[in-house]
Amino acid sequence: MSRTPSARASGAKAPALYRHFKDKQALLDEMATEMYRRMAAGTPLDPDDTWQERLLRTNRGLRAALRGYHDGAKVFSGSRFTGMVHAEQMEDGLRLFTAAGFTLAQAVRATSTAYAYTLGFVTEEQGVEPLPGERREGYDIDERARMMAHHPLSARAGAEIFADHDQHFEEGLALVIAGIEARYGIR
Repeated sequence: MSRTPSARASGAKAPALYRHFKDKQALLDEMATEMYRRMAAGTPLDPDDTWQERLLRTNRGLRAALRGYHDGAKVFSGSRFTGMVHAEQMEDGLRLFTAAGFTLAQAVRATSTAYAYTLGFVTEEQGVEPLPGERREGYDIDERARMMAHHPLSARAGAEIFADHDQHFEEGLALVIAGIEARYGIR
């Protein structure tokens, strides 16, 4: 079931949409803003979170929200929010990080790095599975392994790259958090 936040829900066709938006980027910006509103509403934050828990909670929420839309990560990536809906959550997160001992610059780098990881991960994940449970043609792991038989490590790597996205996302996010801890020395 594919969802698009604005167009399909309203029943509007492309030419009609452009009467309401300056250009395609303005439409994408509004769509990303609506996706963020829905994500924020669906991801309750705990004021007692540690910074690590907050990174886990917000990036898991972002991944879940993006996966709910066909090309959700592509729509979201590079878009500019059209309102201030994100500012409250951002302020809260930065306050949590600085209270934990991060400088503002370190807090921004830590949250931005986890965000970029999540956005990149979901972009690649949706290349294989446009929506959860919907696998794109050409990503059969066994077929890939047969075609790459002369490259045995690369052939076996397909199972690591194109399967069990949940486990791989969690492991990658844990690596990002461990890297932040190691880089800034803040536990």
